[in-house]
Amino acid sequence: RVGARSGDHGTEARATFEKILASGNRLLAVVNEILDFSKIEAGRIDIDAIAIAPARLVDESAQLVRDRVMAKGLQLRVDIAAGFPDRCIGDPMRIGQVLLNLVDNAVKFTERGSIVLAAKLVDDELEFRIADSGIGMDAPQLARAFDPFRQADSSTTRRFGGTGLGLAISKRIVELMGGRIHLESQHGVGTVAVFRLPFVAPAAAAPPPAKTGALPPGPPLPPPGRPVPTAGAAAPT
Repeated sequence: RVGARSGDHGTEARATFEKILASGNRLLAVVNEILDFSKIEAGRIDIDAIAIAPARLVDESAQLVRDRVMAKGLQLRVDIAAGFPDRCIGDPMRIGQVLLNLVDNAVKFTERGSIVLAAKLVDDELEFRIADSGIGMDAPQLARAFDPFRQADSSTTRRFGGTGLGLAISKRIVELMGGRIHLESQHGVGTVAVFRLPFVAPAAAAPPPAKTGALPPGPPLPPPGRPVPTAGAAAPT
């Protein structure tokens, strides 16, 4: 990474460093996908349930691919519908992982046109939709899209790379979060990936706890046989 950024090298050396860096990143992505899939298959993936800002996860996913989108001359639009909740309960890391997997696929398989990343609330569910104008899939390819280690065909793997695990991992994570995912696609037209998760509103703020403990000491009691003074009455002398 230092070599790729240094300005002391010639153009050829810099290009070599950039290829090495890109290859390392691809290898790291492959290793991470295989590790994730192995954890899921072994039942070792934990799902958190904490307060999150779902719209922020959508924006962050778009930002992570923006440079690649611009480099390919594509258009990227984020559409957060009115009424989409500001806060909810969920797992920010896993939702972000699924969003990034799907947006990354859209960028990878789209050579011209646009990508739309949309989110809205539908029937008490969070719906995330990623639509692209990429190469798309025919019916047989679509039927096996969620199979692990499978891509559309061998030529797709040679051309675009990858492990064929991204959609399989995304499907399992979405199901672990109580949701569902599906694809719509047409060869040569593009693909739409949609996943829905249950909307769980954050719990209302709890009332402050009741004060407990000993009461503060009051005035001393009168001697035996004398009346207890009341408010506004003078004690007898």
